[in-house]
This record gives sequence, C-alpha cells and structure tokens, in this order.
Amino acid sequence: MLLEANAIFTIQDEAAFNALALSIFRFQATHVAVYRKYIAYLGRNVSDVQHYTDIPFLPIEFFKTQNVLVDDQEAILTFQSSGTTGSVTSKHFVTDPSLYEKSYNQAFQMSYGDPSDSAILALLPSYQEREGSSLIYMVNDLISQSNVPESGYFLADHQSLFQTLITLQQKGVKTILFGVTYALLDFIASYPVQFPELIVMETGGMKGRRKEMIRHELHEILKDGFGVPQVHSEYGMTELLSQAYAIQDGIFQTPPWMKVLIRDTNDPLTLLHNRQTGAINVIDLANLYSCAFIATQDLGKLHTDGRFEILGRFDHSDIRGCNLLVQ
Repeated sequence: MLLEANAIFTIQDEAAFNALALSIFRFQATHVAVYRKYIAYLGRNVSDVQHYTDIPFLPIEFFKTQNVLVDDQEAILTFQSSGTTGSVTSKHFVTDPSLYEKSYNQAFQMSYGDPSDSAILALLPSYQEREGSSLIYMVNDLISQSNVPESGYFLADHQSLFQTLITLQQKGVKTILFGVTYALLDFIASYPVQFPELIVMETGGMKGRRKEMIRHELHEILKDGFGVPQVHSEYGMTELLSQAYAIQDGIFQTPPWMKVLIRDTNDPLTLLHNRQTGAINVIDLANLYSCAFIATQDLGKLHTDGRFEILGRFDHSDIRGCNLLVQ
C-alpha cells in the first residue's frame, strides 16, 4: 500500500478522494479480518461498491473488543481511549506512526501555520495521567517543533500558566493553548485573563470532573474567561489518525483525506442528506492499516460544503474522546 500512503496527503479533489477511498476499502475488506467478517455479515459484495458513500462503516465499538488491524501486521504504537473505572476502552493499533505524524502535522499547518512560529501550551491533566493518548503524542510533537521556550505542559500549575500567558501576550507571540474542557474552566475560575489574540483549543470532555453543558454555554464562559472572540475546537478520537478543527462557531473543517457523512440513527445503513441530524460516519484515509471507515457514536449535522457540527452523542455511548459535549 505504499502508493496509497504517498497519495493520501496529496488529494486535491472529489474524484481523487473517491478513487483512493475505494482502493483502501478493497484492501481493508480483504486484509482486515474483523472488517472482512462484518462486510460478509451484512451480505455486501465488495465489487458492488463503486463510490465512497456506498462503503460499509465499521461500528466503532469493535475497537473495544477486536484487533482492528491488517492481517500479519504488528503494532508499533497502541493508542487507548480514556474510560471510567472498570469500563472497556478502545485500542487503536498503529503499525506506521509516520502516517499519524504526517496527518496531524499537515492538518495543523493548514489551519494554524507552522508550529515552530507559535507557543504551544497544554493544559491536559487527564490525558497525561494515563498512557496511550494519541492527543498527548500529537501535542508532544508540536511542542518539540516550537521555537518558543515558553512552550510546554502546565498540569495543575495555574499560576505558572497565567504568568506565561501574560509574558507571551506582552511579547506579541502567537500562542495556542490546548486544554481539556474542565481544566480550562478550572483555570479561568481562578485566573481570568484578557488575551484576545490567544487561540484557545478545547479538546472536549469534562472527564467526569464537571457537569456536561451545552457547547454555546461552554464557549461563552471560555470566551469571557480568556477574553477571546472565539473558542477553537478539535474533533479527534483514539480510533482516528486525523483531526478536524473548528475555528469559528463550532463548525468543523476536515482535511482533504477525511470526510464526515451522516447516517440515519434508526437505519444505520442509510445516509442522510445535508442539514439533517443523524449519527456521524467518518472516513479517515490515514487509517490505512486499521479501518478507514468508522461509524461513530456521535450525533451531528453536515453542511453543504462538507463542514460539520457535533450535536451530542448517543445516550448509551461512553463519555470519551474529544468534543463529545451534550448539546
């Protein structure tokens, strides 16, 4: 699959995406055992699939109970989701970390420019408390690329983060703060700032530390607490190797090798039209050696230009991942 690996990040149009998606689908339908069995269970004929909208999507729950991995491949990295005590967590076996690195670097640069020019700050205590976080892997790399000495993690040291933000603002340095939702709220409760140029990147979730709230309410609190006109968001999860970013109004933009489709919650094999609310299916072509076609437990709405909104989650799904806020 070397050709596809090289082609994933050079997609320019819909035709190229469709051709590559079909090629990867046929490869995974043959060489990923759990996906192969799932397609057979559905009674689908691989040769009948002629467009990416016809591809069967693997329920995300399989990442909790099965090895979603190309036959005879060995994982170099294993990303694992967070979960409550005693719950079963998802595992994403990664055979080629360079695919993930290229995916997040290219997507980040498309939205925010070269990380070397920015201060990258992180307030991600719940992610740092466990092993196997794909978010921490990405943020570690972005921090290492930054040429700004103030870049780094702050855990519970809110006073140090406050002083760092003031210093960076005075220096006029472009600053991006990645933060899990509850930690951002805890920080501004004690150290509100007025830093309009700051990019606040909430990575979602209360992780059981605070009551869930609607996105609009949350963003209004964060905007007031940081003195910013917008709060940015990242949509990503353990089972994916790509992220979408929302720069304004909670509307997410995917990179060219990633697409979101909406399925009917009552008929999961039927896709809905734009602007209808349903469950989110994700195509992530960077998932070359696991499964690129995933039916998530998130609820959302697709815009005509391919951007999407997150509207919540299924009531019975776990509280996990990024940006699974109740709407």
